[in-house]
Amino acid sequence: MDLPEDILCCFSAEAAQTLRAWSPPGLMAPEELRCRVGQPVLVQEKGRGFPAPMAPLAAKELDEILERAVKASFYAHSEEFRRGYLHTSSGCRIGLCGTILARDGQITGIRDLTSLCIRIPHALCGCADAVLPALQREGFSNTLLLSPPGAGKTTLLRDLIRQLSDGGLRVAVADERGEIGAVHGRMPSFDLGKNTDIMFGGRKGESAMMLLRTMSPEVLAFDEITSPEDLAVIHQAAGCGVSLLATAHASDMAALNQRRIYRELLAEGIFEQAVWIRVEKGARRYTVESLWK
Repeated sequence: MDLPEDILCCFSAEAAQTLRAWSPPGLMAPEELRCRVGQPVLVQEKGRGFPAPMAPLAAKELDEILERAVKASFYAHSEEFRRGYLHTSSGCRIGLCGTILARDGQITGIRDLTSLCIRIPHALCGCADAVLPALQREGFSNTLLLSPPGAGKTTLLRDLIRQLSDGGLRVAVADERGEIGAVHGRMPSFDLGKNTDIMFGGRKGESAMMLLRTMSPEVLAFDEITSPEDLAVIHQAAGCGVSLLATAHASDMAALNQRRIYRELLAEGIFEQAVWIRVEKGARRYTVESLWK
């Protein structure tokens, strides 16, 4: 099975060898590894689960996976632990689940791990071909990419960034979790185009404001609108003549309207168009819709 080397190195030598050699029928490109105490590693792709042929994981093994992932330097990753995840050099995100540690009402980290979710990013060059002409019909405008979790928003975002950039637009990316570009050794691991600037590692709101001030982008891209801070940046950027490209979790318009942040965005008409991503019979389908109705 083809997995990033920095992820395989997080497992014991025996487990890594099993994962390398294992090739279950029907598995094409692993999207997640689910590691839970008392269960074997579960490999997931497009909603299907494939239990790896190995013994159930002990609690100590989850701790060891995390220790290898951070190269025993927990302090250096303390801010990520506070947010419940960490990212790797290949752009993978390791989500953490366990007992929350808090001080003065603020989350400070997670201990006694019960499960890990390792998300494996993929570049799918050309996946934006089907939607880009419609998105650029009258010049690229503020666009939301919408789907439930795990349906391929970041993959589509990545290819849209590449194509807009190679098409001549200055694109700036606020890559908070390192998943979009997977910068390693000062170079993105994924092709984001020849005209793209990336800020990664910091909060997307702060990074986006720095990019607006210093890189004069024509398109500002970031993943997952989730907080009032994100909303504040969107308001400011929308008044700067910059086109916005972002993602959000929603299965349909009703679900989008259930969250106050998105209701406000829709009411103010900041985003003009959306791409809905739906997975049907294992294939992704893209639909472009106007949000100005």
